[in-house]
Amino acid sequence: MRPVIALDAMGGDRAPAQIVAGGVRAAAELDVEILLVGAPDVIAEHLPDGVPPDHLEVLAASEVIAMDDEPASAVRAKKDSSLVVGARAVRDGRAAALVGAGNTGATMAAALLGFGRIRGVHRPAIAVPLPIFGAARAQLLIDGGATVDPQPEWLVEWAILGHEYARVRLGVDEPTVALLSNGEEPGKGDALRKAAWPLLSEVKGWVGNVEGGDLLRASADVIVTDGFTGNVALKTVEGALAGLAGLVFGVLDEPEWASVAGPLKLRMLDAAAPLLPDNTGGALLLGVDGVCVISHGASSATAIVNAVRVARDCVTARVIERLTGAARARAGRD
Repeated sequence: MRPVIALDAMGGDRAPAQIVAGGVRAAAELDVEILLVGAPDVIAEHLPDGVPPDHLEVLAASEVIAMDDEPASAVRAKKDSSLVVGARAVRDGRAAALVGAGNTGATMAAALLGFGRIRGVHRPAIAVPLPIFGAARAQLLIDGGATVDPQPEWLVEWAILGHEYARVRLGVDEPTVALLSNGEEPGKGDALRKAAWPLLSEVKGWVGNVEGGDLLRASADVIVTDGFTGNVALKTVEGALAGLAGLVFGVLDEPEWASVAGPLKLRMLDAAAPLLPDNTGGALLLGVDGVCVISHGASSATAIVNAVRVARDCVTARVIERLTGAARARAGRD
């Protein structure tokens, strides 16, 4: 039976055109049913011949939460927004997962309101998949921006959830877990990291601190940090990669490289494909009692297809049950 994925058609920098295009592709390619949530007349403008294709349905919502709306207030005030209606569809059993590329804070708030939290988890966190140079796998950065000012104990909760999610998402039997800090030594870091270190040392797979330079390297499978630092690190990595690509391709565009530039560019684009945000899939919101996948704000149709793929895989792998079990096991030890 095809899982039903609710897709917020109105959220994101490139909505609705790219979101709808991604939903159409996902319905055709991924063995899922897509529930496109938003204004029917607007969505129809971007559908082939203005009609929903097979395995795609439109769910009406009259309001939109903008990227710059205050998350909690917008979710409370705009009860018929595409994001809130999509979360409600999951809550009511009409859909098995929610995918959104819009306001991240509002997506988290809508999921919390619609799904609730996994028992034993105080605040959710975004598990962002990062590619590893030279490896056919990724690592998870947690938190990518959901909770900017956590308590030390919350990092432990995220590490435990991340360890279990990595087994599903990364296919690693015994994932390693590390804390992002400004040095490898246990005493390094601010008050949060110093308080979290001894607590994290009891988590299965713990390997200690890692630094910013260990991102995109085979340093640890799961790297935990606060949402503020995690989001800054994530945007820094994305900006550095984009800048490096621009520098290299700028050199190859110089006349003296014309004879070799074409094939070399194609080879570099092929090698860099795993590093592109559109190809890494969406980020699961850990800690909510339902599958919610967040794609980046500038998502293209390809990014949406990959985010829907992550949501589908989480549903079929029953990842929420596994995360709930991990949280319950920790609660039993405490």
